[in-house]
Amino acid sequence: MTSSSPDIDSAATHGEHLAIEPSILYFGTPVVLITTTNPDDTCNLAPISSAWALGQTLVLGLGSDGRSAANLLERPELVVNVPSPESWEQVERLAPLTGRFPVPPSKPAGMRFEPDKFAAAGLTPMRSTTVGPPRVAECPLQLEGTAVSLRAGSAGGFMIVEVAVSMVHAASDIVVPGTNHLDPGRWSPLIYNFRHYFGLGAQLGHSYRSETPAGAHRTTSDPSGEPSAA
Repeated sequence: MTSSSPDIDSAATHGEHLAIEPSILYFGTPVVLITTTNPDDTCNLAPISSAWALGQTLVLGLGSDGRSAANLLERPELVVNVPSPESWEQVERLAPLTGRFPVPPSKPAGMRFEPDKFAAAGLTPMRSTTVGPPRVAECPLQLEGTAVSLRAGSAGGFMIVEVAVSMVHAASDIVVPGTNHLDPGRWSPLIYNFRHYFGLGAQLGHSYRSETPAGAHRTTSDPSGEPSAA
């Protein structure tokens, strides 16, 4: 029995690719806002652009010198809030803020200490159901959970956090009526694409594993708007 290898196309067929060394690899990832509890029982709110899900577990990448990582090492409850594209300006207001005082020297230039990030960003805290930290009212999707694993990243400077989700809250207008499914025709996350903000474009298709009724894929206007440099 023999195996065959696919033909290898030349660059002349599909165009030239360049070997590059980008400073970041955020090639289109969702932005989330995480809320954690500070040592004095106040709340910290922080934007991150490294988050993905596997089943009912979320995996987050956090800067190891930030307030969020320090909080989770001592108080593992958190909320992962997923904003929509319309909230990009509020998210960007959080970008230069840190809950650590004094500001760690490893933080990027221009960052400043801010104890009340909700007020600074113009966002509203709301009570959670299963955890202590509050949810962000303006975020259509909110996931309460507990950090069950925290470990240092192999390259240093960041931590990898596994979160067991205990409760999901979704705005009623993005849920398929009578189901537990989010309507992908009405829901769009805020996307961080090489430090520019975008929304999703029009739907192209769906996976064979989709459980959302075909009729629920309602077309909405393009939410992307104009990108902004971070």
